[in-house]
Amino acid sequence: MAGVSEGASGIPDPRLRPYVLGYEGYLLHGFDPGTHIGMPASVLTVIITIDEPIEVPVSSHPDQPGGTWEMLASGLTTRPCLIAHNGYQHGVQLALTPLGCRALFGMPVSALGSWIVDLSEVFGPSARELRERLAGTAQWPRRFEILDEILLRRVRPVRWDPELAQAWDLLAGPDPAVRVAAVADEIGWSRRHLGNRCSAELGVSPKDLARIARFERSHAMLRLPEPPGLAEVAIRSGYYDQAHMAREWRELAGLPPSVWREREEFPFVQDQQPAGIAG
Repeated sequence: MAGVSEGASGIPDPRLRPYVLGYEGYLLHGFDPGTHIGMPASVLTVIITIDEPIEVPVSSHPDQPGGTWEMLASGLTTRPCLIAHNGYQHGVQLALTPLGCRALFGMPVSALGSWIVDLSEVFGPSARELRERLAGTAQWPRRFEILDEILLRRVRPVRWDPELAQAWDLLAGPDPAVRVAAVADEIGWSRRHLGNRCSAELGVSPKDLARIARFERSHAMLRLPEPPGLAEVAIRSGYYDQAHMAREWRELAGLPPSVWREREEFPFVQDQQPAGIAG
């Protein structure tokens, strides 16, 4: 790649960590224009651009036309989106837990669904202040301090009931062998009740949440500087075999992992962070 990738990572204030997993500042320049696939993940994505807006010609929601945003938020989805770029991107990405959607936006993740929305629609006037102040300084540590300040002003601490929090931790957690029926049994709910609660709060079924977590594990391994072979990635991620992983990738990313690995050149800041405890 001829381009240059610069940036920094930030850890939120401890009072925010049940709701925000991390801050990722990025400055990418000198790349050839092209497109990048926005992958499904078990975190909510918030992006605040610093210079040029972000263009999403294909949304993760089938009924949403493409658009351009200076700031955006999106929920959980089992569909990819397509991000266009001219070889340059500059901004900050936040990874929110589902509980953070309630604490910062005052709504469950299901209210967002797989739509992409302007951040000001869910964060109010503070969104504009946030973008202006981030753009007004060039130091990443200071930008992360501004994020802490404004998010702490906005956050309203909330909790899930213990059973839902445990279900999230199990279904979106690191265990590649997790099964929906076993999770329902462990927390003492029927599969139907577990499905209803997940759909109402998260906008996805327990089965799809486990699929997203499995896909996320494989995506993270394939982004390593020296990734394992595809067959090993498949087994370690929780797939039956490499063919199973390829089928799931076609649905969740739009193409098999071997093709994605060959084509992906633009290191957009979507190295997904692992799902955290819900609260």
